[in-house]
Amino acid sequence: MKNTKIASSVCLASLLALGTAAQAVVFDDPKGDDNGPGTYIYPTDPVYTHGSFDLLKLRTEKSGDQVSFTIDVAAKLEDPWGMGTGFAVQNVFIFIKNKDGGHTDGIPGINVQFAKGHEWNKVVILSPQRQPRVLDEAKQKAASMAADILVPTITKGSGRSIRGSIPLSDLGGDGNVDGWGYQVVMQSNEGFPTATDLLTRKVNEYEGQHRFGGGNDGECDPHVMDLLDGPGASQKAMLAYTCGPEGESVKKATLMMIKK
Repeated sequence: MKNTKIASSVCLASLLALGTAAQAVVFDDPKGDDNGPGTYIYPTDPVYTHGSFDLLKLRTEKSGDQVSFTIDVAAKLEDPWGMGTGFAVQNVFIFIKNKDGGHTDGIPGINVQFAKGHEWNKVVILSPQRQPRVLDEAKQKAASMAADILVPTITKGSGRSIRGSIPLSDLGGDGNVDGWGYQVVMQSNEGFPTATDLLTRKVNEYEGQHRFGGGNDGECDPHVMDLLDGPGASQKAMLAYTCGPEGESVKKATLMMIKK
């Protein structure tokens, strides 16, 4: 009888531990809205397959001392540039709000800002580039926010999903991932970015072999193909922008965090 009680206590403790260790939150996004504010067009090179930047789902899962992030897209992932990670053309920014305050400016190269009360505290970059390259770019081009830019040691793509994990301690906040705010920016991996862009690809007025079209040749348009939609925060509204006659920004695209 004594051994039975001990065994039961151990089982109960194990179940309780499992229950507190695992925690997940999932966000779905509409299919077919990978056109930025509604006008953007894919580059002409066939490596940018239809649906490559169409965000369908974000899954954030805490297990033990790690938090994994999984992004699903509408097209099967391919690695035409031999990155060795299972994908090549995508570059994903997962912005997180898990405490008061934070950054209002987006990552250099995507031309967005965040609304008051929706500032980001951490951003996780899922890139086919190696972690050291991404972190070095962050230090060079986003020094003021580099401490809050996180890159998984290993990022992998398989099927239609891109995955990476970050230590919970690096993310900060209260650890309750299902209560945090999130925003996802779908961008494209640019191996030869300009001096001010963090491995991001530009959107121009007209599409080219490796340039998105439907935007502006200045720096006033958001360089974003898809976003995480939510109640009261539609992609079209968030990515609305106005340019001046010389391509200067008159009204910048303003993003909001999405919560469950």
